[in-house]
Amino acid sequence: MLVPPEGLRRLTPEGDVPVQLVRWKDCTPEKYRTLYKRVGRPWLWWSRLPLNDAQLAEVIGDPRVHLFAVVDRTRVEVGILELDFRVAGECEIAFFGLIPGATGKGLGQWLMRKALQMAWAPGISRVWLHSCTTDDPRAVPFYMARGFVPFARFVEVYHDPRLCDLYPEDSAPQIALIR
Repeated sequence: MLVPPEGLRRLTPEGDVPVQLVRWKDCTPEKYRTLYKRVGRPWLWWSRLPLNDAQLAEVIGDPRVHLFAVVDRTRVEVGILELDFRVAGECEIAFFGLIPGATGKGLGQWLMRKALQMAWAPGISRVWLHSCTTDDPRAVPFYMARGFVPFARFVEVYHDPRLCDLYPEDSAPQIALIR
């Protein structure tokens, strides 16, 4: 995305949204991994799991990485948003997602609007994100409907995180497990 979506900054009432964003400035690696896995397990998010505590703390503790939990009215974390401003002039939406049970209720639209409002900070000329074939099949159409344009495709080969003890083997049953 090279320009903000039309009307992004327009102030419109949110209505009754049953969640809010909470900035995690001093998040421990353990707390981060717990939410990361709750959100990412159905899609086999794995990239942060092999990092040791020091490596993960270096990333999530960087002041240019803005980490948020989506919390419900009972203060239970039901989603994650991570904005990475470490490259000058860019914001990567590094992680964006909701736990199973919180999807399909319009909360993703709300969360993306919040993400884009924060991502398009002064001096930002590009907002981008990654998706993959193990992601929710609704993800890419959702991103494109919000103004993202596909610009590259890569083949990435990695070990199945279920076979590396990062997730139980019964995780993401919709994705073939090949031994």
